[in-house]
Amino acid sequence: MIAAVLDALVEPALLLDGEGRVALANRAAQDKLGVWIVGRSHVSVLRQPALLGPVGEALVRQVPGHARFIHSAGEVETPFDVAITPVAEGQVLLVFRDVSDTQAGQSMRRDFVANVSHELKTPLAALSGFIETMQGTARNDAPARERFLALMSREVARMDRLVSDLLSLSRVEEQSRRRPTATVDFSPLAREAAATLRPGAEASGVAIALDCPPAAPMAGDRDQLMQVLTNLIGNAVKYGARPGAVEVAIASVDRDPVIRGPAWRLSVADHGPGIAPEHLPRLTERFYRIDTGRSRKQGGTGLGLAIVKHIVNRHRGRLRIDSVEGRGTIVTVLFPALS
Repeated sequence: MIAAVLDALVEPALLLDGEGRVALANRAAQDKLGVWIVGRSHVSVLRQPALLGPVGEALVRQVPGHARFIHSAGEVETPFDVAITPVAEGQVLLVFRDVSDTQAGQSMRRDFVANVSHELKTPLAALSGFIETMQGTARNDAPARERFLALMSREVARMDRLVSDLLSLSRVEEQSRRRPTATVDFSPLAREAAATLRPGAEASGVAIALDCPPAAPMAGDRDQLMQVLTNLIGNAVKYGARPGAVEVAIASVDRDPVIRGPAWRLSVADHGPGIAPEHLPRLTERFYRIDTGRSRKQGGTGLGLAIVKHIVNRHRGRLRIDSVEGRGTIVTVLFPALS
């Protein structure tokens, strides 16, 4: 009966007898620790002092407790929170709960706060310096004041973009489990995004070429799809060749094996310097930049592709970035089409 109950648990579980030997180990425990552990002393099975101490207390004094256990498999370490519960006849039940996801989430939150603090600290320090200078040596220097005011305006705009992107990322993450249900035509959105960005691109010597079908109906969130388009086209303009061209295309896919049905394929290509292979897997991480100085100079917040990734995921789409150094970058997005 007890063996059946333990096997029903998803978490690894061990039942120790009054002598401290492993009387029962469920399938999850045997998969994780090995089938050899049944009948062995808990000391030879667990080995880690941080866990052996509380287990010894439970065996001798019947005192419940919790402890941390680190399981190593090659270079991979998995942390477990172990609940130690005395049961009948001097036996002790150990249940192992995998807390790696919790630790990863805490680490991500710490890194996120640290990154946001750093991103805000830089423009705030610049503003503080400008204000101090204007209150001092530049107090009566009209040209200097104008120059510093222009620089202050640029830093304030940068902070405003950062806050806007943070709010946008928060909204997208909050909605990630709710798939959009409204019908949206992707083609007019692409034409609108290209038209909005074309004047600025042409001023920088970049031509935007657009190739899309008359209509591309899909289930989506119009505002978020516009974010995807403006972000990807804007990145290609900023970081592609100057003078140069950006090619934007929307094409129909009869059946995509990953989408498992018909899809619309958006591709945005530039002919810039390209991206080294080691950077590609990390481009959608928050605040990840290849060239921090260039990105900030171009007005980037380091959040654009992270927002794109979350929007694509919410639409049950797929995002891919291909690049060859010296030849350019192609970003491809697949969205499920209305069947």
